[in-house]
Amino acid sequence: MAPRLVLEGIYTPLITPFDATGAIDYPALSALIERLVDAGVHGVISGGSTGENYAETVEERLELAAFIVKQTAGRLPVIVGTGAMRTADSIALARGARDMGAEAILLGTPPYSVPTERENALNALAIDRAADLPIILYNYPGRMSVEMGREFLDRVGRSRNVIGIKESSGDINRVHLLARDYPHIQMSCGMDDQALEFFAWGARSWICAGSNFLPEEHVYLYKTCVIEGDFAKGRRIMSAMLPLMRVLEQGGKFIQCVKHGVETTGLSAGRMRPPLLGLNKDEKRELEQVIRTLKCTLAAIKEGN
Repeated sequence: MAPRLVLEGIYTPLITPFDATGAIDYPALSALIERLVDAGVHGVISGGSTGENYAETVEERLELAAFIVKQTAGRLPVIVGTGAMRTADSIALARGARDMGAEAILLGTPPYSVPTERENALNALAIDRAADLPIILYNYPGRMSVEMGREFLDRVGRSRNVIGIKESSGDINRVHLLARDYPHIQMSCGMDDQALEFFAWGARSWICAGSNFLPEEHVYLYKTCVIEGDFAKGRRIMSAMLPLMRVLEQGGKFIQCVKHGVETTGLSAGRMRPPLLGLNKDEKRELEQVIRTLKCTLAAIKEGN
């Protein structure tokens, strides 16, 4: 049996920097990883949707993951995303994660096929058997069109490898369900504007794309709520972060905003791969203003103002 991974802290689903030709920019990715290590994040995720996995081949995703495992060099746990339309591709990614020494895999519902709960569970268990690694489930019905409901959780929850779930439904009742009825599956926040609620209900980790460019700020909220248990201050921090979350989600340009956020830190994120395009000047200006205000407000809170 694979060792149990404790989900604790901020986990960054890494962007994939691309150069002017559209190739993966490994020096830029290396610089980003070092920045996140220095900032104190608690783990990184390779091959998530924030990393534009839908625009990459299985071979590219395995190469990326292997690079990230090598770059982190045991300083942070690496979780490898296995999301794919074909089960065979997910199995290849899961086996690759095992062979390269990743700590866990992130396992979502195959998009587009709209499986039943039983079909989805059997698919997940097939990937589990192939990897024998700790598994973090990924419930995101807004993108996958399928909920990981009770039947699914009852089936896959029997595997001792299923140790957590990134809950991205946006339905607060799911938080209640997971906390009360599935306490053996560690709950991780996957819906940024509900981070405070997740922490209040016992979640001890947050998988947040915004930590690509604001890692210290995300760590600050986690430490305030989870480590210090100061939800009064946590509400002030969360209130300051909500405008950022609204900008990230508006107009369906989430990944574009995250990439431009990375650019504002002086690191290179590069272009988007088709079919997506980057932000226009007005969108960039709005995001930059929100980031400046957020940083200023959180600095004041840290100073006790």
